[in-house]
Amino acid sequence: MPNGFKVLKKEQLAPGIKRLVISAPLVARKARVGQFVILRVDEAGERFPLTLVDWDAKDGTITVIFQEVGVSTKKLGLLHVGDFVKDVFGPLGNPSEIENFGDVAVIGGGVGTALMYPQVSALKEAGNRVVSILGARTADLLLLEKELAALSDELFVSTDDGSKGYKGFTSDVLKGLLSNGRRFDYVFAVGPTPMMRAVAEVTRSYGIKTVVSLNPIMIDGTGMCGGCRVTIRGENRFACVDGPEFDAHHVDFRELMSRLRTYEEEEKTATCALEENLREMEAHA
Repeated sequence: MPNGFKVLKKEQLAPGIKRLVISAPLVARKARVGQFVILRVDEAGERFPLTLVDWDAKDGTITVIFQEVGVSTKKLGLLHVGDFVKDVFGPLGNPSEIENFGDVAVIGGGVGTALMYPQVSALKEAGNRVVSILGARTADLLLLEKELAALSDELFVSTDDGSKGYKGFTSDVLKGLLSNGRRFDYVFAVGPTPMMRAVAEVTRSYGIKTVVSLNPIMIDGTGMCGGCRVTIRGENRFACVDGPEFDAHHVDFRELMSRLRTYEEEEKTATCALEENLREMEAHA
């Protein structure tokens, strides 16, 4: 596409969190649940991954949800309907394992909720009884609550500050359900790395198959750069080509969290520079 990939719809879901519908016919034609795309907003931009939330092969569109946390996502958030994303590369990663497990729990926190939607939809369509556990720091940051309620057999909500639903973490809700006799044949979790680790520790003692979608630093999406290296069962794997989904009970979460902090200072510096440029542009507008 000579001009890039056109933004067709834009919506703010919560403070700093946006949903975009982008024209990307080739990606939409081949997309599957659990896969992702790598975007580059402009010629000078970095490459970064975003989960495929939804897609329409007939209309040739894909949907992504993202939080403006760094320079690249802030730049993406500045685009308007009619603007173009320079590059959209995908679909990447292995599709999710979708089958009739029986009783399943799908757990999402923060922007990880974006992947809950296609997971719940696909697992429900496969014949599972789906319990969704949705979490966020505060009620204002809860995403896709109505959509997930419509798809799920049951929906539980938790917030760190207690502003809506259970006061605490999604892992606490899961632990409470299991302690009260609920049984699950399969658990899927996606969201902040500490949340996924907590879910894995809850299910470990129950012997429940638990899968997580990992979010390491990712650059090329083809396994060549090694940036998304994770340790699974003590062996190196690359999330972009071997994942992004792995058995939660074999993930080295401590290493993953450490690697995610690698470029914190550089990101702060770049963010400050972008904000200064935006202030200068506004001052001269």
